[in-house]
Amino acid sequence: MVRLTIDLIAKSRNHFKKKRGLSLPQYLKTLTHLHFFSKSIDDIGDLSVCRNLTVLYLYDNQITHICNLGFASNLTHLYMQNNNITQIDNLSNLQKLSKLYLGGNRIAVVEGLETLCELQELHLENQRLAPGEKLLLDPMSLLSLAESLCVLNINNNNIDEIRDLTVLKELQHFSAADNRLDNMEELEDVFSHWPQLLQMDLGGNPVCKKAKYRDRLITEVHSLEVLDGREIHDLTRQFLINWKASKETKKKKNNNKHVMTGSLTNDFNARQGPGPVTSTATPTCSGLSGHKN
Repeated sequence: MVRLTIDLIAKSRNHFKKKRGLSLPQYLKTLTHLHFFSKSIDDIGDLSVCRNLTVLYLYDNQITHICNLGFASNLTHLYMQNNNITQIDNLSNLQKLSKLYLGGNRIAVVEGLETLCELQELHLENQRLAPGEKLLLDPMSLLSLAESLCVLNINNNNIDEIRDLTVLKELQHFSAADNRLDNMEELEDVFSHWPQLLQMDLGGNPVCKKAKYRDRLITEVHSLEVLDGREIHDLTRQFLINWKASKETKKKKNNNKHVMTGSLTNDFNARQGPGPVTSTATPTCSGLSGHKN
């Protein structure tokens, strides 16, 4: 077991060089960046003396729980991708956090983000889930991020619908490649609520094989500059927008024409009234009854 502690920091050659004559307590109080990636760390100890910590690199380790970070109220960047984390918790005090990297863990439900109102980037790609399991995002956490989140990466997580993401109206970069998204109408509806969206990657989803997939998204999201790694040129966008408008206008005219024709036909039939009634009764012989032989 390797635990991240003050002693481990003191023994680190990288940090020892930066002390520059300071005592360890003095150095730890001035520490803003802590680099302990790829060190086989599986637990986080008491680092509360590092009160000015703003960036923490702990990726490519063996950490199973996020813990003992409540002291880091100045933390803005947290890199914990490629660990063994199963649950997002103990982040409530990190209210200045702007970038959170948790890709490549074992997280099945994204929750515990309700207090992170300044979070701008959330990276959750490539979770190592059980067979048949998909990444779920808690609606309350999403709602708390609605005014701040600009970047969301949920690549390769068996996701088949994203309707709950509609509230993220400030999104600029969205990556959901290699999932199971297949409903074109749902995607168009969600993306219509993201007026700031600049870049999007949906490559590797079944929906990409739908007819006019790219054209439909370009005309739906006018701010989009890059789709699935390919730049969108202004001339292409304008052509597609004009084509869509022309198609809708033609469809509207045809519908109006159909409605008008049906109305005239109904009016004509109403004016004609019921047709003549042909009697099939057998004439009587009452007029011959007074004839005498």
